[in-house]
Amino acid sequence: MGLIEGFLLVLHVGVAIGICVLVLLQHGKGADMGAAFGSGSSGSLFGAAGSANFLSRSTAVLATVFFISSLALTYFGATRSTPTGVEKSIMDTQAPKASDVPTLPGTPPATTPAPGAAPAPAASPASGAGKAADVPK
Repeated sequence: MGLIEGFLLVLHVGVAIGICVLVLLQHGKGADMGAAFGSGSSGSLFGAAGSANFLSRSTAVLATVFFISSLALTYFGATRSTPTGVEKSIMDTQAPKASDVPTLPGTPPATTPAPGAAPAPAASPASGAGKAADVPK
């Protein structure tokens, strides 16, 4: 992670926390009705109507910064490459190996046929496999 990506990530998280705080500070739509009957916010920090404009504009500015930082982080994440210059996805780095695949006890390991070779025929029931006489008592 580069210096710019680290700065953008810290900015992004800070802006997200700021948006949460500003949204929680704002009044809902039903708060205006209570203000009409005497329980208004005339003694608030920003005045009677000033807090709505200040908080909503601040939220809009932080939302714009949040979207821009999201796009920038997406761009840096998409253009990241390995030291060899070949881009890798998470699926390439986490692909299971043939030895990691679990098999049931008694089954032969899975093998892939050589290129151009015909697949081995499956055992048919007529070959005598699976007779009741083969079961130990």
